Amino acid sequence: MTITGHIITLNEAHNIAECIASLQRVCDEIIVVDSGSSDATVTIAKELGATVITQPYLGDGPQKNVAAKHARNDWLLSLDADERLDEEAIDAIKRLALDDPTTAYGFWRKNFIGSRWIRHCGWYPDPNIRLYHRRHAAWSDALGHAKVEAPKTRLLGGHILHYSYRNYEELFFKANRFSTRGAKMMAQKGKRAAPLSAPAHMAAAFLRKYLLQRGFLEGLDGLSIALSASLNAYLKYAKLYEMQKEGQTSDSLWEQ
Repeated sequence: MTITGHIITLNEAHNIAECIASLQRVCDEIIVVDSGSSDATVTIAKELGATVITQPYLGDGPQKNVAAKHARNDWLLSLDADERLDEEAIDAIKRLALDDPTTAYGFWRKNFIGSRWIRHCGWYPDPNIRLYHRRHAAWSDALGHAKVEAPKTRLLGGHILHYSYRNYEELFFKANRFSTRGAKMMAQKGKRAAPLSAPAHMAAAFLRKYLLQRGFLEGLDGLSIALSASLNAYLKYAKLYEMQKEGQTSDSLWEQ
């Protein structure tokens, strides 16, 4: 099929081969946009036939839009390095005529900790638009959690399998990392934090994940996700408050 698959990466040597193999089931070109990996990500990608473009990280949406400038096809399919298409999704793509460039296509996404599919905590259902025509759609300019913006969208059968976290250590490690990004995003939007913002948002995040989104049904996984979300919320507002007190700005601070 005349589809270009694209992936953004930073030190994804443990993921990139399986992601590329998944895309190659439906794509005749793979583009990897790498933001400076120090591991074997680039070497592995090139060995598997992908075109690698080096681009300092611009934020989620802008980084994903880089591939459109280099693709030989108009139809693009985006996966993150820790994502795969399941068999039903692959079959659904192969059946598409791709005769309407104004429609972008998506899938439900299953999010995992290790090999465990998380059905609650707001992690499922998780619709994601990923297959689009570059002349009619593109990723939003959002620096975090960007989305494909298109005139029309349609969900296909099948799932994207998202191996979000390999274990609890990674779950809590990324909570800290993502909180830094979140604080910078809020600072760029001119938002402010008060001394009590951090604990208030921490409590709200835990209650939302564990009770309202029924995380308690996931056992220890659900409790861990709720604690991670509350830690992320606390650190995000604490870091924003610290930035205000220290007179720091968010300019040129983006990291993948």
